[in-house]
Amino acid sequence: MSATTPADSPRALAWRRRRQALVDVWRAYRTTPAGLVGLAGLVLFVLVALTSPLLVTADDLSVIRAPYEPYQPPAAAYPLGTDNFGRSLLDLVIWGSRISLTVGFLATLVSVALGSLVGIVAGHFRGWAGVVLMRVTDWFLVLPTLVLAVALAAVLDRSTFTIVLAIGVTAWPTTARLVRAQTLAVEARPYIERARALGGGHVHVMVRHVLPNVMPLVLAQTTLLVASAIIAESTLAFLGLGDPTTVSWGAILQDARRAGAVSSGVWWYLLPPGLAIALVAMAFTLCGRALEVVLNPRLRERR
Repeated sequence: MSATTPADSPRALAWRRRRQALVDVWRAYRTTPAGLVGLAGLVLFVLVALTSPLLVTADDLSVIRAPYEPYQPPAAAYPLGTDNFGRSLLDLVIWGSRISLTVGFLATLVSVALGSLVGIVAGHFRGWAGVVLMRVTDWFLVLPTLVLAVALAAVLDRSTFTIVLAIGVTAWPTTARLVRAQTLAVEARPYIERARALGGGHVHVMVRHVLPNVMPLVLAQTTLLVASAIIAESTLAFLGLGDPTTVSWGAILQDARRAGAVSSGVWWYLLPPGLAIALVAMAFTLCGRALEVVLNPRLRERR
């Protein structure tokens, strides 16, 4: 018998199976029209955010060197109109996508990481440790998320990091409960017993066996949470709890409220950032729902 080649090693075989699984997921995802629409919209928003430093200059954002007259309706030079300082709202929306998307992604990362950790540990240790973790989760779950986020943002310094932290530490309970339920289902399978019989410890079982099996659920939950995080960031910025030195979609709405755009009938000051928030939230939601259908066999059977 020939010696085992590196290509035939267990690690290589495992990576090969994972790559094939990703290919299968993409093939199934391509059959969901709504998912493709959401993905196209998401790619567009990300490209706009990444290229915003090339499209918008410092003078375009300056309230002192604003290039246009204030409160101008949409025109060829400024397709979305101007704000109360004379800045183009198109430039503000493009630049604001950087902060809104960054906060959405980072807050979701914090929330998913914390929720996955609590859920896996609570599902693996079913004694008093699991009970305590789930009671803490239930306590966070019954609290109004927005009220708790507002309280944290009001106590801490007004910065982008504060917004990320406030959203991340208040949005994890739902992920924790979902991951715990999936962990209980995974640990009931026979290969988990075999892994323990062969000497696998708690960390080995949770990291090598449980975590890969709950990742599809975590991925679908992530896409749904990003939309909620972007809306929460916009809400906190609209309430005046964001970083006053940064431009985000919520901050633009807050500036419009302060400038009296609602009572003055300056609709073009309110519509672009609000529409951007709605569209990016819809794109992430469509992607998340499509992933749920692809990764959940029961939902696939109903299509």
